[in-house]
Amino acid sequence: MNKTQWYIGAPNGVILCVDVMGRGGPAGQMFHSYQTDGIPFAGADQMIFHMEELFNALNYPRPGTNERSFTSAKSSEAHYTERDRIMKDEALLSKHGDLGTFIVRVQHRQNSSWQGRITWMEQDKTISFRSVWEMVKLIESAVDSVCTEQDVEETPSW
Repeated sequence: MNKTQWYIGAPNGVILCVDVMGRGGPAGQMFHSYQTDGIPFAGADQMIFHMEELFNALNYPRPGTNERSFTSAKSSEAHYTERDRIMKDEALLSKHGDLGTFIVRVQHRQNSSWQGRITWMEQDKTISFRSVWEMVKLIESAVDSVCTEQDVEETPSW
């Protein structure tokens, strides 16, 4: 395997280690450079919320739209602190999920969604995505193909 696409490439690079495919979508752990422990997620919604929290904390990439609310208005100026990287890229790239491992590099947060690139580490394939929904569907289809291959291998041939 060449591993030509195995790089983090941005301060907000994330490794998604998918261990289970459940009703709510992929479940597993998320890793990033700013903490050593994985962040567990039990479905696509939790995965997205954890990633969004990281992007907001880093203020990178900057959101293209402001948050809206019907409740009392908060201060529009957020205070960000510079965060130090704790894990090196090599340590991040050594993490792997049972069903699949994905390197996610969100380059833009525009049109109330994300745009970027995702690399499926087991296949060394990189694809651009234009929305959060498309990113989740790419992960689900990759994991489904692995699950289907495992089912075929476990099924006795007649």
